[in-house]
Amino acid sequence: IFLMHNNKMFSFYFNSFTSGATTKVLRDMSTLPRVYVTRQIPPEGLKILQDSGQVQFELWDSDDVPVPRKELLQKVKGVDGLLCVLTEKIDAELLDAAGSNLKVVSTMSVGFDHLSLEELKKSRGIRVGYTPEVLTDAVAELTVALLLATSRRLIEATHEAKTGGWGTWRTLWLCGYELANSTVGILGLGRIGVAIAERLAPFKVKKFIYTDVAPRPELAKAINAEYVTLDELAKQSDFLSICCALTPETKEICNKNLFSKMKNTSIFINTSSHIRGGVVNQEDLYEALSTGQIAGAGLDVTVPEPLPTTHPLFTLKNCVILPHIASASYSTRNAMSALAANNLLLGLRSQPMIKELKL
Repeated sequence: IFLMHNNKMFSFYFNSFTSGATTKVLRDMSTLPRVYVTRQIPPEGLKILQDSGQVQFELWDSDDVPVPRKELLQKVKGVDGLLCVLTEKIDAELLDAAGSNLKVVSTMSVGFDHLSLEELKKSRGIRVGYTPEVLTDAVAELTVALLLATSRRLIEATHEAKTGGWGTWRTLWLCGYELANSTVGILGLGRIGVAIAERLAPFKVKKFIYTDVAPRPELAKAINAEYVTLDELAKQSDFLSICCALTPETKEICNKNLFSKMKNTSIFINTSSHIRGGVVNQEDLYEALSTGQIAGAGLDVTVPEPLPTTHPLFTLKNCVILPHIASASYSTRNAMSALAANNLLLGLRSQPMIKELKL
């Protein structure tokens, strides 16, 4: 396919190989920067790259299967830019394989646990783009959905209806817990925590409380939330939503000690973005759920991901586990891919990125 742009002809070649799951797109091969895209990104981001006329790029054309490590190390050799997702480990081995031409890494994710920041900080001159903020609404909506599904036992109820458990009306059968007149706790008050609270407020929540590394009065004011200690957060919360980042300080912060302080009617929800299941000690959570220490839990992030189907948490009726889908709306994923593509192009032009991770 040929395209005229500013009196210059560009050629496009689309070659699909079923064995290698690779599609190659080449533009003005001799002069344009080379880019490797590690996944079949949503169409808005792909269109930005295609229409830019600024890069020649090759992508691993699969949404179901991550690019094999051996293939990735081969494909990044000599590239100027890399657009990746959270399944690719960007470490010293990969950066060495890419070589000195690599100037920009753009990740289609809000988290960056998969990036070796220490290696990127070294004198390689590599800039990093990421995609925060655009997924706030989607994550907040999913958190509310998961909270309601867990507290009102919707998965259990669906199973009973499908399998013949639905008999005569019973006074306390499948009863759950209401948000009305409840106290909602938030561990880690950021944009997503505020967005969750804003969506829960119309349910007549009585009180919002939160804890963080320090009080965040401006954010708290927006939802009329009170700052409390971690112990008080555990003791007072009827619903506890985990929104904190995974750091050495927060690793397994949700453990036996925290669960032991919670009410036996409490609902625990973890939708922390990107591989942040590590803030929860899952063995302690299993014990708390199986012994009735807490009433239920809803998880969108686990360790590892995917969580093995044989994991004990899957045996519990009072634990709802989702396959990390908090940002999985068409509009959000397209916005993330567009931001990742624009970060990449701006970085290759040595211009300020829309969202750049300051190393």
